[in-house]
Amino acid sequence: MGKVKIEKKDTWIDMTPMSDVMTLLLTFFMLTSTFVKNEPVKVNTPGSVSDMKVPENGVLTVLISPEKGANGQPTGNGQVFMSYDNTNELAQIVDMVTSLSPEQKKTFLAESTFGAPLEELAGYLAKPAKVRSEQLPKMGIPLDSIQGQEMTEFQQWVNAARQVNPKVRIALKSDAKTPYGTVKKVMSELQDMDESHYYMITQLDAKKGAEAASAKEE
Repeated sequence: MGKVKIEKKDTWIDMTPMSDVMTLLLTFFMLTSTFVKNEPVKVNTPGSVSDMKVPENGVLTVLISPEKGANGQPTGNGQVFMSYDNTNELAQIVDMVTSLSPEQKKTFLAESTFGAPLEELAGYLAKPAKVRSEQLPKMGIPLDSIQGQEMTEFQQWVNAARQVNPKVRIALKSDAKTPYGTVKKVMSELQDMDESHYYMITQLDAKKGAEAASAKEE
């Protein structure tokens, strides 16, 4: 009996729908993703049962970290840094606070976080990026008042941001080990300016949240 020959056929699969789906997914993730800012110091925010989200736009973030001594323990003199998510408005803010050359201003706006004292800002911006990244964590915006000035440097930045954008929101982000006195100092600076509404950035503590929910039910 002779062998039956089966005609071979090429299998063709249309990949166009899959390509369309991949393109849509890629576009979705690109539009919805948010980039993590490069902060000068690492901050581990304290746990909280609150799940309130900080707005994504128009937020002036105040970063407070514990200044560590030679033994690695906080000395109690926290450093203060700032960041603002709107580059165009930040350009107006810096013009109100200090005078920079066009090149210095371009460098300043490219930084994700700022925190150099005003008297050192121009010299700091003139240095290479690697040197700036090493020096910034050792700096910080001064909270102490200067003789002859009504506002501290910290208050000058906040006041300028408020004038540029009256609806600007303020968010405080401190380390879990930052001494309370340091955070209170920042709060006092804001209170002196009648800035009583601001966000405290924390991370959701699931355990504390469950305990609070259980206690509420009881």
